[in-house]
Amino acid sequence: MANAKTKQNASNAAFQGGTPPQDKPHAFKAPPEFTKEEELKAYREMLLIRRFEEKSGQLYGMGFIGGFCHLYIGQEAVVVGMQMALEKGDQVITGYRDHGHMLACGMDPKGVMAELTGRRSGYSKGKGGSMHMFSVETGFFGGHGIVGAQVPLGTGLAFAAKYRDNGRVCLTYYGDGAANQGQIYEAFNMAKLWSLPVVYVIENNKYGMGTRIDRVSSTTDLSQRGLSFNIPGEQVDGMDVRAVKAAGDRAVRFAREGKGPFILEMLTYRYRGHSMSDPAKYRTKEEVDEMRREHDPIEQVRLRLIEKGWASEEDLKGMDKDVRAIVNEAADFAQNEPEPDASELYTDIAV
Repeated sequence: MANAKTKQNASNAAFQGGTPPQDKPHAFKAPPEFTKEEELKAYREMLLIRRFEEKSGQLYGMGFIGGFCHLYIGQEAVVVGMQMALEKGDQVITGYRDHGHMLACGMDPKGVMAELTGRRSGYSKGKGGSMHMFSVETGFFGGHGIVGAQVPLGTGLAFAAKYRDNGRVCLTYYGDGAANQGQIYEAFNMAKLWSLPVVYVIENNKYGMGTRIDRVSSTTDLSQRGLSFNIPGEQVDGMDVRAVKAAGDRAVRFAREGKGPFILEMLTYRYRGHSMSDPAKYRTKEEVDEMRREHDPIEQVRLRLIEKGWASEEDLKGMDKDVRAIVNEAADFAQNEPEPDASELYTDIAV
């Protein structure tokens, strides 16, 4: 027993600190350059998500947001780049780290913040909270609280699109923590069997809920998990919005042309804990600081805009000021809205 315990301690120690395997340099090709308009659009949308999530964290700490709250800080390039690859009418579904997806889809920050704070003007009338919001109008079919549950649902949305022959594609997001769920592979099988227009987007932020991917997965190249179903996959630099958009263009076109499902593994990183209740002691401060310093998706765009003379420091400060005003207005709106009436407990219930 002593020897077993010693070996386990040594194994645990080997995983303390250091650089996660998926953070090692990849041989990614240089992505296509953005136009000035694309860079500015990406910068503003990522900045809106970052500032919104920072404010959400503040409101959680002040007690205005209850329950679970999973922030998207650090991963903004994934959803912004993928959204740039979609057409009007395409659909999006994801897990519970979903605020960024809602904003990228065009949902009103006021309605999202109102739902986070449990107010009746929220997207789910204050009854869904952080993990359960929907907006059919913007093509957002929800954040879902059960790990991996959105994957068969997204596959079903793709089935409906093919059945209706409407040319739509469904982006189905999930994380590395969900990648070993059996229902995902059942969905893969059906999606390939019926050549469904679905793109599976794996947001691999390396740690799942709090355990490094190489401790829970025998294979860590998640883009190849569809090989046994003959589903192509690709690893992408998920911290570079240009690379995300380019890969998204390829995958969405593949699905839209009737060739079936495609898997994109976005190598990304979250700066905060898994949720607001997670102190994230399973990784070092130095590791997080290095990722911020070397790979921050927003800072990359900011530097390119300045270097190319497409925006000045003052221009970008002005954009940040405008975004902060939008977020502050949403927070003020949410805090002053009434909570849902008790009678709402009995509405929107499937019988």
